[in-house]
Amino acid sequence: MRHLIRTALVGFLLLASTVQAFEETRRPRIGLVLGGGGARGAAHVGVLEVLQQLRVPVDCVAGTSMGALVAGAFASGMAPAAMRQQLAEADWNDMFIDNPEFSEMSHRNKQLARRYLPGSESGVSTQGVRYQTGVVAGQKIKLFINQLLRVNQGERTIEELPLPLSIIATDIGTGERVVMRDGLLSMAMRASMSVPGLLAPLDYRGRKLVDGGLVDNLPIGEVRERCAVDMVIAVNVGSPLLKAEEVGSLLTVSAQMVNILTEQNVTRSLTKMTVNDVYIQPSLEGVGGGDFDRSSEIADSGKKAAMALQESLARWSVDEATYAQWRQSINGQERESPPIDAIQIVGLAKVNPAVIERHLEVVPGQTVRRSVVNRDLLRMYGDGYYERVDYTVLTERERSTLRIFPVEKSWGPDYLRFGLNLKADSNQGSSFDLRAAYHNTWLNRLGGEFLAAVDIGSTNRLSANVVQPLDAAQRFFVEGNLAREQSRINIYEDNQRISQYKIDETERGAYLGMNVGLLGPLRLGWQQRQRSFDVDVGSPSVAGANVKFVGWRATLDFDQFDRLYFPTRGWALKAGYFDSKQIDYARADVDLRAAKTLGRTVLNARLRYAGSPRGVLPAFDAATLGGFQNMTAFANQQILADTIHYAGLHAEQIVGTLPLGLRGDMRFGFGLEAARVNGRYTETRRTGPVQSASVYFGGETPFGPAYIGLGLGNGGAANLFLFVGTP
Repeated sequence: MRHLIRTALVGFLLLASTVQAFEETRRPRIGLVLGGGGARGAAHVGVLEVLQQLRVPVDCVAGTSMGALVAGAFASGMAPAAMRQQLAEADWNDMFIDNPEFSEMSHRNKQLARRYLPGSESGVSTQGVRYQTGVVAGQKIKLFINQLLRVNQGERTIEELPLPLSIIATDIGTGERVVMRDGLLSMAMRASMSVPGLLAPLDYRGRKLVDGGLVDNLPIGEVRERCAVDMVIAVNVGSPLLKAEEVGSLLTVSAQMVNILTEQNVTRSLTKMTVNDVYIQPSLEGVGGGDFDRSSEIADSGKKAAMALQESLARWSVDEATYAQWRQSINGQERESPPIDAIQIVGLAKVNPAVIERHLEVVPGQTVRRSVVNRDLLRMYGDGYYERVDYTVLTERERSTLRIFPVEKSWGPDYLRFGLNLKADSNQGSSFDLRAAYHNTWLNRLGGEFLAAVDIGSTNRLSANVVQPLDAAQRFFVEGNLAREQSRINIYEDNQRISQYKIDETERGAYLGMNVGLLGPLRLGWQQRQRSFDVDVGSPSVAGANVKFVGWRATLDFDQFDRLYFPTRGWALKAGYFDSKQIDYARADVDLRAAKTLGRTVLNARLRYAGSPRGVLPAFDAATLGGFQNMTAFANQQILADTIHYAGLHAEQIVGTLPLGLRGDMRFGFGLEAARVNGRYTETRRTGPVQSASVYFGGETPFGPAYIGLGLGNGGAANLFLFVGTP
């Protein structure tokens, strides 16, 4: 009995000494917490660089919002230097505009963008009116996350990562804190970044998720709970509260509310810090949550803040061999993009899969290249039918599948759309128009659409348009139009208004068309017009008319500009031909435009012809000159004539950029224009070429293009003008 007791005692002492020795040699477990803060989160990259320099390993990571983006990339094996490069190279201004370049959008969506404000689109159904869920849907942001994680080589899940990772989001329906410890990494990162009101919530796992900063912007408690760490490195990059005098608009009030919620939960999180922990708060004075273009500068601030705590961090450093072993375990195995065996399109309810397939360049047998699949998905998104379009690459039993996830708009497929424009110039005063439309899409499996629109104001117009594709890929179509319009036009002599004519027109048309890829459509068809052109005010200086006539019409509408308004590069060609045997005339219109950027200067050139290849254009269907970039020194439609040859060149200096979530450049421009005019109906005493020079300031806004400027022309022409809205 004594022998057994002695043996047990010796065993216990040996076990105790072994445990003590292990505790003395075991490397302390370190948790890393990366907080949210928008663009300020780039500071996390600088902190990671210092941890790498000091050879401080990490055993557990938690992140929120922008901290979730950096944490996810880090846990998946991306080195800090590569992260810095990716953030610096990203075009963040473009990333917060969901649509692809204008040239990559479908022609139908381009038409809608020209006439209606994109942010005005609202769904309408028997349940009432439904609205878009954010200023930005997050299409390009998700593709950027895919790029960081190399999703084209296979989707990563949180549970398979070499580092335990927790990503924090908020359930906008319940207000609950949602901790994602498993599931698709890219989806978790995207969900945590959904700033309410700016970035649309993400429907994931039956929840509607938004920015985790609302409930836990610095998740220190999550790291302690999950990994039982010995110490925590917490990096706080949250935006400070605005001063009372700085809160004066709806936007700043909303931002302040989010900041208050964030600061309150950060304060609670900081109570969980211990004496062993290291708290890093980079100095980011003057840096806003939207300053993504300053990512390298912000990363340097994070690096500087971490280096200031070098002594505290160095306590947890390890030798080179141990760090190399840890780094290798984080890097994991290099992956290769597998050849695709099959392509699946999932989740569609109304949209025909052939509409998705027409944009896919990758085919089975090829690997998925990030640049190609991103372009293809943006083209799909540019059709205008989806909230988002995503992809993943799945490998099961040595068989790889490219799976495309188009999510149809939850507020569709029927919409209300709105537009407006305000014009004012020193020659003819001001005008204002409101525009509204009811738009039915996907009336059948081929994608038939119906659009009814009304304009009220200086121009009154009722119109209906039907487009019916003839094949699943929507290459061929038939189109029908019906419109009734009432407007007025001023008649000028010697730069003076002498009369005003009332125009009343009814138009019917039916066309057969073909979409030439993403260039645009060709149409050929029949058109019937009934037009009255009668003096309303002043002397009848131009012959009136009340005539009904029929003819055939052909059009071409190609647009390869990178932007709808104020492009930086590209070209557009519009041409039309109308022939009426009844009135014995034909009309041809050709309009060629091009843009090219040199540094921060954009050159815009335009050549235009309008005239009568046969007969003479009647006064009620004359070619026109006047208005911004159509002989700017003259009032809108001041010159009416049978034939016009026009050339214009404008140089625009980019002087600023609108904030994230809005769009476009702000520019100062200078233009020179000249035209040869034959067969004048107005300004009949002018001879020789018509010339104009202009200076203006403008840019693209959420309400469409806006510009203000002054034009001066020969013969004493002058025009001070303002325009805001959709043309």
